[in-house]
Amino acid sequence: MEGIVFKSRPGPGGGGLAGRARLHDRQGSSAHGRQRGLEERGLGRSRGGLTSRIHLACDGRGRPLAFTVTAGTRNDCTQAETVVDAIRVARPGPGRPRRRPERVVADKGYSARSFRAYLRRRGIKATIPERVDQLAGRVRRRERRCGFDKTVYRRRNVVERCFHRLKQWRGIDTRYDKQPSRYRAAIALASTLIWLDT
Repeated sequence: MEGIVFKSRPGPGGGGLAGRARLHDRQGSSAHGRQRGLEERGLGRSRGGLTSRIHLACDGRGRPLAFTVTAGTRNDCTQAETVVDAIRVARPGPGRPRRRPERVVADKGYSARSFRAYLRRRGIKATIPERVDQLAGRVRRRERRCGFDKTVYRRRNVVERCFHRLKQWRGIDTRYDKQPSRYRAAIALASTLIWLDT
Protein backbone atom coordinates (compact mmCIF):
# COMPACT_ATOMS: atom_id res chain seq x y z
CA MET A 1 0.00 0.00 0.00
CA GLU A 2 1.85 3.08 -1.26
CA GLY A 3 -0.25 5.58 0.60
CA ILE A 4 -3.68 7.06 0.58
CA VAL A 5 -5.13 10.31 -0.57
CA PHE A 6 -8.06 11.95 1.11
CA LYS A 7 -10.89 13.98 -0.24
CA SER A 8 -14.48 14.50 0.63
CA ARG A 9 -16.93 15.38 -2.04
CA PRO A 10 -20.30 16.95 -1.36
CA GLY A 11 -22.98 15.37 -3.44
CA PRO A 12 -26.40 16.61 -4.39
CA GLY A 13 -29.28 16.06 -2.06
CA GLY A 14 -31.71 13.22 -1.90
CA GLY A 15 -33.52 13.70 -5.19
CA GLY A 16 -36.93 15.21 -4.66
CA LEU A 17 -36.49 15.75 -0.93
CA ALA A 18 -35.34 19.36 -1.19
CA GLY A 19 -38.30 21.48 -2.18
CA ARG A 20 -41.41 20.31 -0.34
CA ALA A 21 -44.11 22.93 0.12
CA ARG A 22 -46.97 22.94 2.64
CA LEU A 23 -50.35 22.12 1.16
CA HIS A 24 -52.33 23.61 4.05
CA ASP A 25 -52.56 27.01 5.72
CA ARG A 26 -51.43 25.94 9.19
CA GLN A 27 -48.12 26.97 10.64
CA GLY A 28 -45.19 24.74 9.70
CA SER A 29 -42.84 23.03 12.10
CA SER A 30 -39.68 24.73 13.25
CA ALA A 31 -36.38 24.32 11.39
CA HIS A 32 -35.06 22.24 14.28
CA GLY A 33 -37.94 19.80 13.88
CA ARG A 34 -37.23 19.38 10.20
CA GLN A 35 -33.55 18.73 10.89
CA ARG A 36 -34.32 15.89 13.30
CA GLY A 37 -33.45 12.55 11.76
CA LEU A 38 -31.57 13.94 8.77
CA GLU A 39 -28.14 13.51 10.35
CA GLU A 40 -28.69 9.78 10.90
CA ARG A 41 -29.59 9.39 7.22
CA GLY A 42 -26.46 11.19 6.07
CA LEU A 43 -28.34 14.29 4.94
CA GLY A 44 -27.71 17.91 5.85
CA ARG A 45 -29.69 21.00 4.97
CA SER A 46 -27.97 23.85 3.15
CA ARG A 47 -29.14 26.71 0.94
CA GLY A 48 -29.37 24.41 -2.06
CA GLY A 49 -31.43 21.77 -0.26
CA LEU A 50 -30.45 18.46 1.27
CA THR A 51 -26.85 17.38 0.69
CA SER A 52 -24.62 14.41 1.48
CA ARG A 53 -20.86 14.14 1.70
CA ILE A 54 -18.67 11.13 0.89
CA HIS A 55 -15.39 10.98 2.83
CA LEU A 56 -13.10 8.65 0.88
CA ALA A 57 -9.57 7.26 1.06
CA CYS A 58 -8.00 5.59 -1.96
CA ASP A 59 -4.63 4.06 -2.72
CA GLY A 60 -2.01 5.42 -5.11
CA ARG A 61 -3.71 3.74 -8.08
CA GLY A 62 -7.10 5.36 -7.42
CA ARG A 63 -8.84 2.34 -5.90
CA PRO A 64 -11.17 3.11 -2.96
CA LEU A 65 -9.99 1.72 0.38
CA ALA A 66 -12.52 3.10 2.86
CA PHE A 67 -15.34 5.63 2.92
CA THR A 68 -18.05 7.07 5.09
CA VAL A 69 -21.17 9.08 4.28
CA THR A 70 -22.21 12.07 6.37
CA ALA A 71 -24.39 15.13 6.05
CA GLY A 72 -23.14 17.70 3.57
CA THR A 73 -22.68 20.22 6.35
CA ARG A 74 -20.23 18.01 8.28
CA ASN A 75 -16.60 19.15 8.38
CA ASP A 76 -13.91 17.10 6.60
CA CYS A 77 -11.49 16.58 9.48
CA THR A 78 -14.20 15.19 11.78
CA GLN A 79 -14.29 11.98 9.72
CA ALA A 80 -10.58 11.60 8.87
CA GLU A 81 -9.70 9.27 11.74
CA THR A 82 -12.82 7.18 11.11
CA VAL A 83 -11.85 6.66 7.48
CA VAL A 84 -8.22 5.80 8.31
CA ASP A 85 -9.38 3.30 10.97
CA ALA A 86 -11.67 1.61 8.43
CA ILE A 87 -8.84 0.79 6.00
CA ARG A 88 -8.17 -2.93 5.55
CA VAL A 89 -5.95 -4.21 2.74
CA ALA A 90 -5.60 -7.98 2.45
CA ARG A 91 -2.12 -9.43 2.18
CA PRO A 92 -1.28 -11.76 -0.74
CA GLY A 93 -0.50 -14.60 1.65
CA PRO A 94 -1.63 -15.49 5.15
CA GLY A 95 -1.75 -12.87 7.87
CA ARG A 96 -3.82 -10.01 9.11
CA PRO A 97 -4.79 -7.25 6.68
CA ARG A 98 -2.70 -4.09 6.57
CA ARG A 99 -4.24 -1.18 8.42
CA ARG A 100 -1.51 1.46 8.34
CA PRO A 101 -0.58 3.30 5.13
CA GLU A 102 2.90 4.70 4.60
CA ARG A 103 1.71 8.21 3.75
CA VAL A 104 -1.46 10.32 3.74
CA VAL A 105 -1.84 13.03 1.10
CA ALA A 106 -4.81 15.28 1.85
CA ASP A 107 -6.07 18.78 1.14
CA LYS A 108 -6.35 21.72 3.55
CA GLY A 109 -9.66 20.51 4.91
CA TYR A 110 -7.77 17.81 6.83
CA SER A 111 -5.16 20.17 8.29
CA ALA A 112 -6.21 19.88 11.92
CA ARG A 113 -3.77 19.55 14.77
CA SER A 114 -5.65 16.58 16.21
CA PHE A 115 -5.49 14.67 12.90
CA ARG A 116 -1.78 15.42 12.47
CA ALA A 117 -1.16 14.18 16.03
CA TYR A 118 -3.18 11.04 15.28
CA LEU A 119 -1.04 10.32 12.20
CA ARG A 120 2.17 10.91 14.18
CA ARG A 121 1.04 8.47 16.89
CA ARG A 122 0.44 5.79 14.27
CA GLY A 123 3.75 6.49 12.45
CA ILE A 124 2.11 7.66 9.20
CA LYS A 125 3.79 10.39 7.16
CA ALA A 126 1.53 13.29 6.22
CA THR A 127 1.58 15.63 3.23
CA ILE A 128 -1.13 18.15 4.08
CA PRO A 129 -0.85 21.89 3.33
CA GLU A 130 -1.54 24.22 6.22
CA ARG A 131 -4.28 26.83 6.17
CA VAL A 132 -3.35 30.51 6.28
CA ASP A 133 -4.68 30.97 9.81
CA GLN A 134 -2.61 28.01 11.02
CA LEU A 135 0.54 29.45 9.43
CA ALA A 136 -0.11 32.80 11.13
CA GLY A 137 -0.57 31.02 14.47
CA ARG A 138 2.73 29.19 14.05
CA VAL A 139 4.52 32.48 13.34
CA ARG A 140 2.90 34.06 16.39
CA ARG A 141 3.92 31.14 18.63
CA ARG A 142 7.37 30.92 16.97
CA GLU A 143 6.87 27.28 16.03
CA ARG A 144 8.40 25.64 13.01
CA ARG A 145 6.25 24.84 9.99
CA CYS A 146 5.12 21.33 9.14
CA GLY A 147 7.09 19.65 6.39
CA PHE A 148 5.30 19.85 3.05
CA ASP A 149 6.50 18.22 -0.18
CA LYS A 150 4.92 19.79 -3.28
CA THR A 151 5.94 16.95 -5.58
CA VAL A 152 4.19 14.37 -3.39
CA TYR A 153 1.14 16.64 -3.07
CA ARG A 154 0.69 16.59 -6.85
CA ARG A 155 -0.43 12.97 -6.53
CA ARG A 156 -3.60 14.08 -4.74
CA ASN A 157 -5.37 14.24 -8.11
CA VAL A 158 -5.65 10.44 -7.88
CA VAL A 159 -8.55 10.78 -5.45
CA GLU A 160 -10.24 13.30 -7.76
CA ARG A 161 -10.09 10.73 -10.55
CA CYS A 162 -11.47 8.10 -8.16
CA PHE A 163 -14.44 10.36 -7.39
CA HIS A 164 -15.03 10.93 -11.10
CA ARG A 165 -15.19 7.18 -11.61
CA LEU A 166 -17.61 6.79 -8.72
CA LYS A 167 -19.79 9.65 -9.96
CA GLN A 168 -20.27 7.91 -13.31
CA TRP A 169 -22.94 5.96 -11.46
CA ARG A 170 -26.02 8.17 -11.53
CA GLY A 171 -27.39 6.83 -8.26
CA ILE A 172 -24.20 7.84 -6.44
CA ASP A 173 -23.99 11.20 -8.17
CA THR A 174 -27.55 12.28 -7.40
CA ARG A 175 -28.43 10.12 -4.35
CA TYR A 176 -32.03 9.19 -4.98
CA ASP A 177 -31.93 6.69 -2.10
CA LYS A 178 -33.35 8.02 1.14
CA GLN A 179 -31.99 5.09 3.14
CA PRO A 180 -28.27 5.50 4.00
CA SER A 181 -27.66 1.74 3.91
CA ARG A 182 -28.72 1.56 0.26
CA TYR A 183 -26.57 4.55 -0.66
CA ARG A 184 -23.52 3.06 1.09
CA ALA A 185 -24.20 -0.27 -0.64
CA ALA A 186 -24.19 1.47 -4.02
CA ILE A 187 -20.85 3.12 -3.22
CA ALA A 188 -19.41 -0.22 -2.05
CA LEU A 189 -20.58 -1.91 -5.26
CA ALA A 190 -19.08 0.80 -7.46
CA SER A 191 -15.83 0.62 -5.45
CA THR A 192 -15.66 -3.14 -5.95
CA LEU A 193 -16.09 -2.71 -9.69
CA ILE A 194 -13.29 -0.12 -9.74
CA TRP A 195 -11.05 -2.68 -7.99
CA LEU A 196 -11.98 -5.33 -10.54
CA ASP A 197 -11.31 -2.90 -13.41
CA THR A 198 -7.75 -2.06 -12.37
